[in-house]
Amino acid sequence: MGTAMRLLLIEDELATAELVCESLREAGYAVEHAADGRRGLERATSESWDLIIADRTLPGLDGIVIVQSLRQRGLNMPILMLSALGDVDDRVTGLKAGGDDYLSKPYAFAELLARVEALLRRRDRDAAPTRLQIADLNADLVERSVRRGSRDIELTAREFDLLVYLMRHANQIVTRKALLEHVWGMHFDPQTNVVDVHMSRLRQAVDRGFEQPMIHTVRGVGYQLGL
Repeated sequence: MGTAMRLLLIEDELATAELVCESLREAGYAVEHAADGRRGLERATSESWDLIIADRTLPGLDGIVIVQSLRQRGLNMPILMLSALGDVDDRVTGLKAGGDDYLSKPYAFAELLARVEALLRRRDRDAAPTRLQIADLNADLVERSVRRGSRDIELTAREFDLLVYLMRHANQIVTRKALLEHVWGMHFDPQTNVVDVHMSRLRQAVDRGFEQPMIHTVRGVGYQLGL
């Protein structure tokens, strides 16, 4: 998992908190615990967290108040709310306050873990860039358009996908095999020159008329995009 995701659990039931923290750590997360609402809000606002799990009913400050305070301060990490109050009105109140998901007690840890993983996946997806830029080369992933300097560059759908893959791996040598797998979806080498033909067209489109080429052939290995 690389650097472990940081989770803050705000929960006043100490036995429950201990069990949840231990289980989340076993799943690979770095988990800290706050046992009351005021301490929870203090830690939530003073440190960086990938996700917060907050009980609805807490001493000091209610979980709803904590969530509202975080959102009012512009903090947008995912928040999973826990509560013994499980009717629809309570869930709606929690979600309207700014919670991203709501889990009623008692719950199975497997479901808690699944909710945490889903929220983190959604966060990563929402945070995915919609534009890529390398030097004066820009790709808009929503519009599927490309511009270099002041010039619009017309590409086919395949050429665009090829360029985006190269831009996401800028200054790295990308092998022909990697391009076949990730752009064409081929997990075998069909022994054709399809990559070379498309790369030749892409290089013409991106580099023609510019003093500094962006796409380079690394002989016998693959290709590299960068200045």
